[in-house]
Amino acid sequence: MKVGIIGATGYTGGELLRILLKHRKVSEIVPSSRRLEGKRISSVHRSINLDMTFKSVKCASDCDFVFTATPNGVAMKIVPELLECGIKCVDLSADFRFKETSIYERVYGIKHLCPDIEAVYGIPEIRREEIRDSQLVANPGCYPTGAILLAFPIVDLFTTVIFDSKSGVSGAGAEPSKNTHFPEINESIRPYKVTLHRHLFEIRKELGDRKNIFFTPHMVPITRGILTTMHAILKNDVDAEDIRRKVERFYSDELFVRVSEDIPEVGAVRGSNMVHIGGFEKEGKRVVGFSAIDNLVKGASGQAIQNMNIMLGFYEGEGLTTHGTFP
Repeated sequence: MKVGIIGATGYTGGELLRILLKHRKVSEIVPSSRRLEGKRISSVHRSINLDMTFKSVKCASDCDFVFTATPNGVAMKIVPELLECGIKCVDLSADFRFKETSIYERVYGIKHLCPDIEAVYGIPEIRREEIRDSQLVANPGCYPTGAILLAFPIVDLFTTVIFDSKSGVSGAGAEPSKNTHFPEINESIRPYKVTLHRHLFEIRKELGDRKNIFFTPHMVPITRGILTTMHAILKNDVDAEDIRRKVERFYSDELFVRVSEDIPEVGAVRGSNMVHIGGFEKEGKRVVGFSAIDNLVKGASGQAIQNMNIMLGFYEGEGLTTHGTFP
């Protein structure tokens, strides 16, 4: 199978390359970039020391499957033509995450160019059957992945849910900025967009369009990983152990979800497509729980390839069964 990556120069593009190079069903990878066409892959992704170069974006039309790892607002200009050619796609931007494009336009400030195109929201553990039959999957954001998987089986137990997430700096992307400059972030923790981060609307949508769900992100001085803490207020009295068992039963057959009594750690999932969930405790009507993911793998490229495997009828874990790299 010939797989294209449009926008292969960023961190998610590099992770797609790293994982696809181990994928037994992929015979050729076509990484493309308008800006770096003809340049060697290793000039950007120094860990991939192969004789590969960035190709023209036009080469994607000859592929069997395409990932669009582009900035918000770009994929919607590219994907319609790929779909017309019969090519299945996973988009890693936010362009197709909302069926109501008016929400996308309000949250991202970009006019949607193809409101008639619908995609399936790509969390396999929740939407596997829809993903299997789809030509276009919208890969979830990194923060929503950790929050949604943590709360989805139990959200109906609560009146209010507050997510507090801590993310590594790679979540800000490969382009350097003042906020990601080493002296700015090292030995510090920085909350940002504390009440209206754009991923809040994605989380609310997938957890039932509830307005009683809140989210605040923080940037912490690590490279990879997201630790999400959930504070939730119970409707009725339920033991923390019963809550954990309910989550465990829901994900009992899932390859990439581990539920335990322990509090998850981002170091244990680094480099893997796993999500670790656990640490449930109760105080009065308040329940606390945690999830940990690698923001570049399960939070982006790994989940995108998991979606591809489902869409093409491959083993879901193909190319993705690498364990975490702790320590």
